[in-house]
Parts: sequence; structure tokens; C-alpha cells
Amino acid sequence: MRYLLYYWPSIQGRGEFVRLALEDAGADYVDVARRPGGMARMMRLMDSRSVAQPPFAPPFLAAGKQLIAQSANILLHLAPRLGLAPKSEAARLWLHQLQLTIADWVTEAHDAHHPIGSGLYYEEQKREAKRRAEDFRINRLPKFLDYFGALAAPKHRARVTYVDLSLFQMIAGLRYAFPRAMAGLERRRAWVAALHDRVALRPRLAAYLASPRRIPFNESGIFRHYAELDRQIIGA
Repeated sequence: MRYLLYYWPSIQGRGEFVRLALEDAGADYVDVARRPGGMARMMRLMDSRSVAQPPFAPPFLAAGKQLIAQSANILLHLAPRLGLAPKSEAARLWLHQLQLTIADWVTEAHDAHHPIGSGLYYEEQKREAKRRAEDFRINRLPKFLDYFGALAAPKHRARVTYVDLSLFQMIAGLRYAFPRAMAGLERRRAWVAALHDRVALRPRLAAYLASPRRIPFNESGIFRHYAELDRQIIGA
């Protein structure tokens, strides 16, 4: 099957979690909005006048006649078909639960630099962002890392799943956004580098990461680096 992925063409964002699964599996897919006329096609599919069940926002995926939105929901559908999830329903639901927790983590990472509103520029909420980023670095980031370190680190699973790919993306994004904080936090959490490197060396993903298809991190996406929001965490 050829999948049609709809997401903004200039950022990794939430669409990257889906891209990583498609790339790792060697799936046949089109990143629609990065092609001529693709943005117009994407916007039409969000219009309730032309689609019976329109998605609220990208990412969404056309798989045959199905139009599936929300990263975790897309991955719940894709993973068994791409060999990135186990067969048992209980195991698949557990992975979905982890992916939904990652979705919460993504929101908190975004809100560290945009705590007031997405419609405002960062410069319009810098004071609030500084306070929010401090709480994220000191309280929330260690909590998420310790949770996944206990439950989703490589020592618990020999087989790579889509949750491992998503954790790789979180690590890469957080290293970009908070390099000083992550450097301190990783010193006592060896699983972080181990999982990141294990996933990055998978042949198809390594080729993708080195290709123009991998959009660089930038200050328009979820993970943004503002030096004033990053501090090293001592003894974390």
C-alpha cells in the first residue's frame, strides 16, 4: 500500500513520529505537503464541506480509503502492519499507552517555549517561558526520563517497536532544545544514549537521517533552542 502522509512541509513536529515508522519499515509513502500543490490538498482535507470526517489538524494519514489523524492513533494503525508492534492486543495497548504519554511529553516540551499561546511569538512570552522552562527542566523532564527508563529502556525489550523510534525522536529533540540540561540528566541515565544510538544505527533510519528527507530541527517546530531557557541541572 502507498500511504499519503499530510503534515507541514518545513518542520519535523508531530509528523516526524509517523515518518520515522514509515522510514524504518521501508514503507511506500508520499509526504504530500512537500510536493507541488500538496499544501492545498492538505487544507482541503481539513474542510468539513469536502470530507465527512475531517481531521482537526495535521498529521493525518490516508491509508486506502481511511483517513487517520493524531500521531498516536496513526501509529496504532500502522505499527502492526509495519512490523513495529507485537501481535497480542494487550501488548499493543501497552505500547499505545506509552505513545500517548509521549504525546503529553511533546506538549510539555512545546509549552516550555510557548506557555501562553501558540498564536503569540516567543518574544511576546519570554518571561513566562523562562519560568515554564525552568519547571520543565527541573521537575518534568527528569520525571519523564525516569518513567521511560524504567519501563521502555532497551533492557526490557529485544525487539524495536514504534515507541523506541518515538523515544529516539524525543531524545534528539530535547538534546537540540536543552543541550545543557540533557547533558547533565544523561550522566545518570545510560539508557538514553544507548537507545538513541541503537535506533540511529538501524540501516533504513540511518539512511533517512542522513538524507534531505529529514528536516533539520529549527525554531519553528516543537523543539526549539533558546539559550536563555537552557541550564545545566546539577545532581539530577
